[in-house]
Amino acid sequence: MKSRSVSKLTGIFYSARLAPYVFVLPFLLVFFVFFLYPTISSIIMSLHDVKGFGNWEFIGLKNYERLNNIHFFNALRTSSLYTFLTIVILIPVPMIIAIFLNSKLMLARNFFRSVVFMPALISVVVAGIAFRLLFGNTEVALINSILARFGIEPVRWMLNKSTGMFLMVVLGTWRYAGVNMIYFMSGLQAIPVELYESASIDGAGVFRKFFGITLPLLKPIAIYVLTISIYGGYAMFTESYVFWNQSMPGDIGMTIVRYMYQEGLLQNRLGVGSAVGVTLLAIVFVINIIQLRLFGMFRKE
Repeated sequence: MKSRSVSKLTGIFYSARLAPYVFVLPFLLVFFVFFLYPTISSIIMSLHDVKGFGNWEFIGLKNYERLNNIHFFNALRTSSLYTFLTIVILIPVPMIIAIFLNSKLMLARNFFRSVVFMPALISVVVAGIAFRLLFGNTEVALINSILARFGIEPVRWMLNKSTGMFLMVVLGTWRYAGVNMIYFMSGLQAIPVELYESASIDGAGVFRKFFGITLPLLKPIAIYVLTISIYGGYAMFTESYVFWNQSMPGDIGMTIVRYMYQEGLLQNRLGVGSAVGVTLLAIVFVINIIQLRLFGMFRKE
């Protein structure tokens, strides 16, 4: 009997009909439990006034109407600008770094790969403390002390919108440039060497190889990096929180996720917080669908 049950179980994994479903089942469970169910719950919660556990009052779209305020639009503006600036930096710069570190002529390639990737492994809290010491508002901060040597007045980095955005972009670039570099390096190593050899025989130079071979074949990787960068930019929270963990004058570092955290958890308005989250999901979804369509990802070959 035992051998029969074992043979039946083995037969399931070798079955052409059942085996695919068995292997896909763990992904489906994770997707339903950690994504689909929370998303549906957030949509339902955004239509209610949550007064307590099990005490919900249906109010329709009133939570979405409450988003028509200056703080939410400041958060939307900050998140959009941060996303745009990080995309402008975190696609071309890691691509160029990956090309240099993938070259056989580059000395100590593994060392520089580790150096560029290492910030991704450092705790956000540690990075935040380091950046606050570097870009403090006082004269004793390292950057201000360097500026003082050149006769430049100390900069109040965290009390100005432009410098505040600069700090968030610098911290985000420092943290994620190495991750994007790994993506581009994996794409570069998948390009056949024969293509470059044939181009060299035809007399192609470095720039012609880049624009004729490297860039077109890295397009899928670049689109993937763009897609996750759009999501990561709009979902940014930690870069704001490490600089303004308490007070935030003039909504300098107010992002959409920061506003959701403030409304949903600090103010205990879970319905409004859920409305912010659903709006954020809709914004990211629409932007990514548009950019994927512009790059021809839905086009039939």
